[in-house]
Amino acid sequence: MPVRRGRFPEPSGQWAGVRLDATLYAPHTGVGRSLFGMNVALPRPPHPHPAMRRLGQVLVATIVLLATAVWTWRQPFMEWPRTLWELSRMPPPNALPVPVQGVAAGDIAATFGAPRSGDRTHDGIDIFAARGTPVLSATRGVVLSVREGGIGGRQVWVIGPSRERHYYAHLDDWSPGLQRGDVLRVGDTIGTVGNTGNARGTPTHLHYGTYGAPGAFDPLPRLRAGSGLTAVPAGTHRR
Repeated sequence: MPVRRGRFPEPSGQWAGVRLDATLYAPHTGVGRSLFGMNVALPRPPHPHPAMRRLGQVLVATIVLLATAVWTWRQPFMEWPRTLWELSRMPPPNALPVPVQGVAAGDIAATFGAPRSGDRTHDGIDIFAARGTPVLSATRGVVLSVREGGIGGRQVWVIGPSRERHYYAHLDDWSPGLQRGDVLRVGDTIGTVGNTGNARGTPTHLHYGTYGAPGAFDPLPRLRAGSGLTAVPAGTHRR
């Protein structure tokens, strides 16, 4: 008794199913006799509303864009903008290492604000050392400028935590390959001690200056705090 199956549509368009027909055949004559026939309807899921379809497409596109943005943000070529963003969210440091190799903070004179020629004041400190002594980055930062000219001679500007700027001047030379956009760690070599710019003819030294939003401020208290000589309450040493 074979059962024949076939598909059939429903007028509503919301249902579809199969038709079952059972036929009994005589063994010798092969004559068949229909026993029964029936339609079995199965529900068909409704078509999604166009607005829901568009919402799903928007959600998928958003997820893809976010995943792409996260992947891009973590790539090596995004290191300097990523570091700038991280630095902008960091508080200013209360203590810093001396940025000249082998020099102790206690050996640095407090010359910030001292009078200079041309009605200027000294917007930094001078750290004396032999020519060629390595100059080291006092902070994590991003190189803003590597240039030569003016009273600073060979100089490097670095942006550090809290977007404070660090100025290294009178260099004898720069670290090989140093350029704008380089990411620095504490202790990375920036250059070497010299006497370029208006320091020519004077003992070799690094002019080190620090600048916040209000302007220049004395970096020496931070260097002394970094050496354990004094404690610097946050925000009390700005000019």
